[in-house]
Amino acid sequence: MTQTPVRTPPRHAPMSQFPVAGAELLIGGIPLTRLAARVGSTPFYAYDRSLLDGRVAQLRAALPATVKLHYAMKANPMPALVAHMAGLVDGIDVASAGELQVALDAGADPREISFAGPGKGADELRRAVAAGILINIESPREITELARITQETGWPARVAVRVNPDFELKGSGMKMGGGPKQFGIDAEAVPEVLAAIGAAGLQFEGFHLFAGSQNLKPEAICEAQQKSYELALRLAAHAPSPVRFLNLGGGFGITYFPGETPLDLAPIGANLAALAERARHDLPEAEIVIELGRYLVGEAGVYVSRVVDRKVSRGQTYLVVDGGLHHHLSASGNFGQVIRKNYPLVIGNRMDQPANESASVVGPLCTPLDLLGERMELSHAEPGDLVVIYQSGAYGFSASPQRFLGHPAPVEVLV
Repeated sequence: MTQTPVRTPPRHAPMSQFPVAGAELLIGGIPLTRLAARVGSTPFYAYDRSLLDGRVAQLRAALPATVKLHYAMKANPMPALVAHMAGLVDGIDVASAGELQVALDAGADPREISFAGPGKGADELRRAVAAGILINIESPREITELARITQETGWPARVAVRVNPDFELKGSGMKMGGGPKQFGIDAEAVPEVLAAIGAAGLQFEGFHLFAGSQNLKPEAICEAQQKSYELALRLAAHAPSPVRFLNLGGGFGITYFPGETPLDLAPIGANLAALAERARHDLPEAEIVIELGRYLVGEAGVYVSRVVDRKVSRGQTYLVVDGGLHHHLSASGNFGQVIRKNYPLVIGNRMDQPANESASVVGPLCTPLDLLGERMELSHAEPGDLVVIYQSGAYGFSASPQRFLGHPAPVEVLV
């Protein structure tokens, strides 16, 4: 009789960015229980400065020196973190007047701040022009508003055109280009928009193309960059002045789920080097920019909550923690996942014990959606232990419904 082999489910990619000492995970070199004592309460987010530094250094080593690196701060707008990143990268990309204020307060150079978003209000545009930042135009209405602001104030409006390309980043978590989109100007309509920018007397500087996000396939990223470059080159023939700014977007992904492998930067660096060399001849005044958010900060952060109860229901163990989807919507699976998958998760003060117990980690909210880890192999945990969710440096604190059901907000620390 032939036995059917037992299939071992795929495991998460190793989370080795945070070292372990004894039983405890170290965050910023601090043992987890001591860090929790210093924070003074749970839940909390903690971001490790050394990992932020290391990721930027890794990118600098892999990418051409002539390619500028911008931080898309929507991934994590914590002011202290933005201030740290402003000292590491070449520029900051914002998506609202509120983010613009954070970037300016963090000391970012206004000449290296760009502003994207499909629904910029008149007041936001006025504040952006006053600050002297680059505005990515996403509709003809913005041209009219900016022309009026420039005429009234005498401030020159610096603009680029955000292009909705006729292609997408294959295999991306979120598709930001291709087909009908609320983002940018359809590629076929850009020549007309460029003529309007020239007629309005706005200070045209270049193009912004963003085809998709959260991609782990270097060949797909390279293809999107090549297509973006070719499209920008064609559109440059219609521009009212030479292209000085060419944002090819980002889309670099990090590993969240079982079976995923980290992104290989080498082919991306080689591809960008080839494009930068071409740009020296095709677009001699242009600076190529790569805009990254999640890839810069995602792996540098953890979300920490404390077990408040341990219960068994019909054979299934539940660890009830003091945090949940109201703090970390993406880890609960309710922030863009079609099929829910577990983020990598550990009992952070029992790292020396085997992960041999199946348990689900749930929060205190009165909804079955408040699920942080489903039937995961974890070390045995009791009330008081600390649950750590990795890959929490991006789209965590600021992307969650913190007022849902009236629970306190978590703390954020940069260590």
